[in-house]
Amino acid sequence: MPAAATITTTATMTTTITPEKPTPETPLAPPALLRLIAWLSPAFPTGAFAYSHGLEWAIESHDITNETTLADWLHDLLTYGTARTDTILLRHAHKSASNPAALKQIATLASATAAAKERQAESIDQGKAFMLAAAPWGIPPAPDSIPYPVAVGAVAGAHRIPENPTATAYLQAFTTNLISAAVRLVPLGQTAGLRTLAALEPTILQTAEETTNATLDDLGGCTFRSDLAAMRHETQYTRLFRS
Repeated sequence: MPAAATITTTATMTTTITPEKPTPETPLAPPALLRLIAWLSPAFPTGAFAYSHGLEWAIESHDITNETTLADWLHDLLTYGTARTDTILLRHAHKSASNPAALKQIATLASATAAAKERQAESIDQGKAFMLAAAPWGIPPAPDSIPYPVAVGAVAGAHRIPENPTATAYLQAFTTNLISAAVRLVPLGQTAGLRTLAALEPTILQTAEETTNATLDDLGGCTFRSDLAAMRHETQYTRLFRS
């Protein structure tokens, strides 16, 4: 247990602060950190900025009208929806990075988990773009049709970037991209978007932790409104985003 820290005030009063027990972390070497930052940056050319993951319909239907309703929507996606499912798939792709046959099976399963045609295209198109953009670093053998979380997990696993930081960074990137879409669509101010991201940090960390030992049998979700948003966006009259 860490030793308690002691702070002495100018009035000679003594306050004792006992720090929380540190959580064990997987060491992340500088090259691995640089690659995660590059690969999951908004500037990495996966085309993520063109997708709203159904938010465009949810905003038009007034399910999302402000930062509170946005935070609630994203919390559910992270806890019960596609973000959780994607993270489980990412973790299994990470473990199977050196096994092309297993990776193909995971990619096929990931494609099948999509609730709508647009959502499937969103994931596969970004996965293909990610593999193409990551090629300068070297990529493992993978199927041509590879969903985005499977692509990220496979490439990170091939480079021996620890699984837990990869999963956490993926969830952060997922959340950031959707907040960016909402900032443009609602619209919200940049500060409101940042407040939403800060408020969702505990949820991101919780989902990353809870998927650590998840099996493929744990795949599934219950964000039905989000799934309906993906389906209805396909026929939405006015659209700025591809999903």
